[in-house]
Amino acid sequence: MNIDFSKLEKKILKFWKENKIFEKSVSQRSKDRQFIFYEGPPTANGKPGIHHVLSRAYKDIICRYRTMKGFRVERKAGWDTHGLPVEIEIERKLGLKSKKDIDKYGISKFNQKCKESVWQYKTEWEELTKRIGFWLDMEDPYITYQPSYVESVWWIIKQIFQKGLLYQDYKVVPYCPRCGTSLSSHEVAQGYQKIKEPAIYIKSQITNHKPIS
Repeated sequence: MNIDFSKLEKKILKFWKENKIFEKSVSQRSKDRQFIFYEGPPTANGKPGIHHVLSRAYKDIICRYRTMKGFRVERKAGWDTHGLPVEIEIERKLGLKSKKDIDKYGISKFNQKCKESVWQYKTEWEELTKRIGFWLDMEDPYITYQPSYVESVWWIIKQIFQKGLLYQDYKVVPYCPRCGTSLSSHEVAQGYQKIKEPAIYIKSQITNHKPIS
C-alpha cells in the first residue's frame, strides 16, 4: 500500500472545515443532553510541544466518544493568560529585577505588557489545534484575564464558602522571597533553587500581657 498519510490527513481536515462537520456535531444534538468538558487551557505565550499533542489527543477521544453517544459537546476553547511565568518573562524583557522595579515602572503598564505577551504564539496554537484535528470552538474562547472570567471564579468560590466546604489550614509550599509569593508545581518546574536570604530578628519583652480567653 502506497498511502501518503500526510496528504490524506489534510484532505480530511479540509472536508471537515468546508462542510462544518464540527459545528454540525454540536448543532444536530439536543441542548437537553449536554456533556460538559472543562479543559485546562494552554498559555499562549509559550510554544506548543509534543506533550500538548498527546494530552489533546486524549481529550479529543473523550469528547468524540460522548458525541458519538448522542451528547451535545460544545468544546469551548480557553486561554490561560496569567501566572508567575508570564510576569517573569516580562521582567526579563524590561530588565526589571524586583518588585520595587515593577512598582517604579508602573503596575498598570506592567500588567498591560503581560496581557500583550500572552498572545505571542496564539497563531501557532491555533494551527496546531487544527492540524491535529482537535475539535475546539476557538471563535468564542474564555480568557482568564477578562473581568467576566475573574468575577465568575470569585462567584464560584463564594458559593463553595457559603456551603461550608472551604476550610483554613496550613500547608508547606515552595516560596519565592523575591516575588513574595508561593509557587505552584508548574512554576517550580521553571527552575526552583534553594537560596539564603539575610534576615533580622528583634527580641523584645512583652508588657501588659493579657491572656487570651
